[in-house]
Amino acid sequence: MELTSTLGSNLTLSLLSLSSPCPLPVLSLSSLCPQHYTKDADGLCTKLIKPKLEEGTVAAQDEFSRSGWALNRKELNIQQSIGKGEFGDVKVGDYRGTKVAVKCIKHDATAQAFIAEASVMTQLRHNNLVQLIGVIVEETGSLFIVSEYMAKGSLVDYLRSRGRTVIFGDCLLKFSLDVCEAMEYLEANNFVHRDLAARNVLVSDENIAKVSDFGLTKEASSNQDTAKLPIKWTSPEALREKKFSTKSDVWSYGILLWEIYSFGRVPYPRIPLKEVVPRVEKGYKMDAPDGCPEVVYEVMKQCWTLDPLVRPRFRVLREKLHHILAKELYL
Repeated sequence: MELTSTLGSNLTLSLLSLSSPCPLPVLSLSSLCPQHYTKDADGLCTKLIKPKLEEGTVAAQDEFSRSGWALNRKELNIQQSIGKGEFGDVKVGDYRGTKVAVKCIKHDATAQAFIAEASVMTQLRHNNLVQLIGVIVEETGSLFIVSEYMAKGSLVDYLRSRGRTVIFGDCLLKFSLDVCEAMEYLEANNFVHRDLAARNVLVSDENIAKVSDFGLTKEASSNQDTAKLPIKWTSPEALREKKFSTKSDVWSYGILLWEIYSFGRVPYPRIPLKEVVPRVEKGYKMDAPDGCPEVVYEVMKQCWTLDPLVRPRFRVLREKLHHILAKELYL
């Protein structure tokens, strides 16, 4: 039989199979830790073999294994940290001789959100989306999302660090198109990103921009708590009424275009954060960034139409940008 003792609300211990029942001991506060009982029975009938995994983690481990996304931890060599993401540290790693990025989390409190992001990534495959390689769920509860390594980091940092003397109009338009094509793919597959911004776009060694950070991405019909949303990037109807759709992503895309052509400036400069939404709801639109082609600024303004039904779809935006590129109107 299996004896299970639940201590408080979080600590669950799984005991060895026993030939006869054994009463659970009174545990001291100093020993409320599963690892403690792997070394010393300390009043239990026997030492623990291993802590029992949380049900959600077990389910995720099984699901990733069945779907072919589970990786072997022994084949992953985790190296130095390169930053922090929505759910934990991001580190460089090596998986079977390939350089990869690894999101690491060791806290059960955020495991479900982490698993949700990985689950979204398993359903998406496009050249302008950061590609998932696989997931590792350890018996200790540690979780790792392994994805392709993007050598040049976030788009916003890339723009800020290089500036106008290095990045020219054709490159800015190429980044704009890369992101638009990724968003058109999400649109066609009924996914809403909900956190589109230059900080969540990564740049590869080949200067390809790819949308990342799917922590808030959900199917279009899902609801979302607005408490943690970035106000300057989020559409008025999403902030006010929690109405998220592809058209709210289009609004955010317009803000991202402004970021690209301002070389990574923070949107709504010189406007206090608390004044942004009231001014936007009255029809305020940011001026064009210095040097931004008028045709690109017109695209931005279309994205910022207050009525979401009037905003263009990403397919239409992609067609407009391709026209600008073909006619060299960005010069």
